[in-house]
Amino acid sequence: MLNFTSKINKIRTFALVLIFGGIIIMYLGLFFRNQPIIMTLFMLLGFLAIIASTVIYFWIGMLSSKAVKVNCPECGLQTKMLGRVDACMHCNEPLTLDPDLEGKEFNQAYNSKKKDTSSNS
Repeated sequence: MLNFTSKINKIRTFALVLIFGGIIIMYLGLFFRNQPIIMTLFMLLGFLAIIASTVIYFWIGMLSSKAVKVNCPECGLQTKMLGRVDACMHCNEPLTLDPDLEGKEFNQAYNSKKKDTSSNS
């Protein structure tokens, strides 16, 4: 059985990984103290990773403020949904707002803007 997670949590986790990655990259630059060009390159790459994570956190904050709030039928807690299908932020229960998708197997592809032409035959 696959474990589904909320899209908001996935993006926040990616931003957190960027922060730690940036710090590690900057720390690796300290090993090149005798070569200032390489050390500066590592410091700049780490700094850019941290700036990118800040931008991602800001962006997901904006998305999160516009997300639809629903009550999870499994755990009863309020969660936020992005798109037609998402997972509960607390218990990872697959959720949908589209009545056509109720009872179908959970698939992130339902959020795609492209129409499925194979069902029109």
